[in-house]
Amino acid sequence: MRKIVVVDNLRDWEVPLEEVEVVAAQKYLTDTAYTDIKNARIFNLCRSYRYQSAGYYVSLLAEARGHKAIPSVTTMQDLKSPTIVRAITVEIDELIQKSLGSLRSGTFTLSIYFGQNLAKKYEKLSKQLHDLFQAPLLRAQFVYKDAWVLQSISPIPVNEVPEDHRSYMIDFARSYFARHRFAGVRLTRKIYDLAILVDPMEKAPPSNERAIQHFVEAAESMGFYTELITKDDYRRLAEFDALFIRETTAVNHHTYRFSRKAFAEGLVVIDDPVSILRCTNKVYLAELLAKAKVPVPKTMIIHKDNRNQVEAELGLPCVLKKPDSSFSMGVVKAKDNASLHQELDRMLEDSELIIGQEYTPTDYDWRIGILDRQPLYACKYFMAKGHWQIYNWNGKKKQDEEGAGETVAFEQVPFHVLHTALKAANLIGDGLYGVDLKDINGKAYVIEINDNPSIDAGCEDKILKKDLYTAIIKSIKRRIDNHKQARPE
Repeated sequence: MRKIVVVDNLRDWEVPLEEVEVVAAQKYLTDTAYTDIKNARIFNLCRSYRYQSAGYYVSLLAEARGHKAIPSVTTMQDLKSPTIVRAITVEIDELIQKSLGSLRSGTFTLSIYFGQNLAKKYEKLSKQLHDLFQAPLLRAQFVYKDAWVLQSISPIPVNEVPEDHRSYMIDFARSYFARHRFAGVRLTRKIYDLAILVDPMEKAPPSNERAIQHFVEAAESMGFYTELITKDDYRRLAEFDALFIRETTAVNHHTYRFSRKAFAEGLVVIDDPVSILRCTNKVYLAELLAKAKVPVPKTMIIHKDNRNQVEAELGLPCVLKKPDSSFSMGVVKAKDNASLHQELDRMLEDSELIIGQEYTPTDYDWRIGILDRQPLYACKYFMAKGHWQIYNWNGKKKQDEEGAGETVAFEQVPFHVLHTALKAANLIGDGLYGVDLKDINGKAYVIEINDNPSIDAGCEDKILKKDLYTAIIKSIKRRIDNHKQARPE
């Protein structure tokens, strides 16, 4: 992807940056050579972003050409509205108070150059404001009214940066381009930008470190620049073409917010917010599968008015599930009447509805991975040692927490298991899903449908090996290409 800094006058930016072009605004706006560029990131350093100025048209035409503009026209409009500025910055109010708490004046001006300030103590606040309002040069005006309030935030014209600040600004710019991977020889042939959302501290992530590395290698072999991002990179999503979530998802969680924002920004997202909503709620899945007549263990939706019917309906022991349970967390087995009502009391405090299912023990569950409505891999997940689930989070030893996994070729999967898995997953969409089933007396019963299924090196990739990672990245690439082709000229 080409990196282009656009200025009103070339004398405004006489800073050599490796792999970054500097272009006059008039040339970018009128030279057809820039119209025909397929992939470019435009850093708009024009002196003014006011409506119908050259700076305004640089970002406007960049977006029309399919280029990524910083700032975007949306950001330009946001900067003009005090109401929007205050609404957007509500979430960082605590940081504002902490950063400015020692000041004794009634006003304060913070100059932000490529996300940084000259004073180290304002580093975090500068970064947060830059992430909220992505523009290279910003001036934030604060006033004290019982508490510090951000009164306005506006662009700084590049020719108005004070002379004694310029050397710092240039250093910050070099750091900015390096940190945000806009420069560097390795990127010169990259066509797409892929963000992979991970949580380095997650106890049981959907993919282990080796698998993540295989995804990165597969993506880069197909022309992607790939970056691992975390929950702190929420405001950077517009920099990418696609988001691949490799962190356990939930609706009331930043993973859903990432998916929703990426989807709204026009990125390709696996998994998309609709899939997350549908898969992470067991009440929804129970209703969906029942309506489609997909076989499931005997199931009832439990609420405070029918809780006394659970034992008669499902028998004991039975399985109780929180609506948003995942990886066996929030799933319990009620062994007798006393434990049944104890667990019902606890779960119904948090949710109006929970799921109850007949206890159907098996030595292993099938997991059928499905992508683009086609089977991708098949695994047998065995129960944890001495436990009735695949995961036993109360295991005394770490090696006892998770049962073994065995990946098998599709010809070894019973037809009714594969057929039922596809029927269930296709009710959700065309994303990446893992359907868990039990095979009992020649009939497959769906236990749940997972968005964001486990793909670990050494387990799910045993058959396809690196082709598994390639298949997923190919799907992302195809979706990006289709999205671009569908965009009106």
